[in-house]
Amino acid sequence: MNTILIGKGEQPVRLLGHYGNRHGLIAGATGTGKTVSLMMLAEGFSRMGVPVFMADVKGDVSGLAMAGQSSDRLMQRAAKIGMEGFSTEASPVLFWDLYGQAGHPVRTTISEIGPTLLSRILELNDTQTGILEVAFKLADDQGLLLLDLDDLRALLGFVADNRKDISAQYGLVSAQSIAAIQRSLLSLEREGGTAFLGEPALEIMDLMRTDMSGRGVISILMANRLMLKPRLYSTFLLWLLSELFENLPEVGDLERPKMVFFFDESHLLFDDAPAALRQKVEQVVRMIRSKGVGIYFCSQSPDDIPNEILGQLGNRIQHALRAYTPRDQKAVKTAAETFVANPGLNVAEVISQLAIGEALVSTLQEGGVPIPVERTLICPPRCRMGALTAEEHAAVLARSPVAHKYDTPVNRESAYEILAQRAAESSAVKETAKPEQAEASESKGVVSDLLWGNKRRQGLVETMAKQAARTVGSQLGRKILRGLLGGLLGGKGR
Repeated sequence: MNTILIGKGEQPVRLLGHYGNRHGLIAGATGTGKTVSLMMLAEGFSRMGVPVFMADVKGDVSGLAMAGQSSDRLMQRAAKIGMEGFSTEASPVLFWDLYGQAGHPVRTTISEIGPTLLSRILELNDTQTGILEVAFKLADDQGLLLLDLDDLRALLGFVADNRKDISAQYGLVSAQSIAAIQRSLLSLEREGGTAFLGEPALEIMDLMRTDMSGRGVISILMANRLMLKPRLYSTFLLWLLSELFENLPEVGDLERPKMVFFFDESHLLFDDAPAALRQKVEQVVRMIRSKGVGIYFCSQSPDDIPNEILGQLGNRIQHALRAYTPRDQKAVKTAAETFVANPGLNVAEVISQLAIGEALVSTLQEGGVPIPVERTLICPPRCRMGALTAEEHAAVLARSPVAHKYDTPVNRESAYEILAQRAAESSAVKETAKPEQAEASESKGVVSDLLWGNKRRQGLVETMAKQAARTVGSQLGRKILRGLLGGLLGGKGR
């Protein structure tokens, strides 16, 4: 059970579990069968005992939770490919949803997601990102736990009130940039982002479950609403990959992966991504396979994946590409060049002729060497090809083993409460000081009235000044009189 039968070309084409962590690519134009291949691989890994995480961006992957409907056509296809003992069956499934509506809430804390990824979600510029990093550093230095948006708002308010002191210690912080970040937080909240940021935070091990029979649980992120915010979607999946990378131990190459991660609409990860973020993705993809995790990118064209990452994808399923435009023709050429050549197959010509349910396939075999590309009839999934009904979906959620853990939010003491308490204590100190200040001011007023007087009476200083003025005036007058008279009299006497 450590192999997955992908389909049949000139011979059966299999994916070996031993190389399942060497990553892969599922590509092809819309409507050519990518979803079928994705579901077939997810089932195969689950039957192998490998947990799977995947996003349902169109609402049709949820059928993995129900057995498919058998038909003569289906059985004939299975027999043609050589699927011995084929029967329809369901896979163990957990539903997740960032908005907490169609699945268990997926949450992470502000501290865990960090300033870099949070800036990408909020679509901040470099200056605003720098200020967000200052805020995170300040929170670390002061022991402020950042869990949800309320905590981040309170922290930004604290930074704004004390920006002169903070600027002197951490770097220039402007009120305009803080206001711009706060406006972005309002936008994120309006779009439902508050459900994603908070507690209880997702524990990675809950995505790495097996059921009682040993089959890997398929965790499906219900992303049809999330796709309206492509940057939030791609940043969340990147965060999830980073969490796997940081928390799982090194295990090297195993008989089968510890987990497989399908990244549907993966071009969104690289659209408008800065160089530093691309470098981080490349690092994660390059090194996470040593943690036993396989990443399978799903997109329309290999052109959507940067070359430095594309070169690390050893298992490839390429559905049809339609060469209607110069760009399409370039994509066909690129796709053809990514395969190991097969002397009996003109890949550039065949790639635009593939029927629905057919694909060009190349997988890693013994020694990690990719086999020459094969034109392959893809195996049908054993599950239902289509979405669940609302009742079926609710029934799957009701029997989930993690509902009690994630469905109820938790709000423990963090930055918001701590800063609010500090503000209240500061206000109380000021209120206590007011009567003393008033008493001191009143005493000062009495003394002032006594010394300087008021509208109704003279003060001691004014009274004494007038008295002194009269005395001095009287003495001065006498001296002047004596001087004048003495001069006159004296002159007359001489």
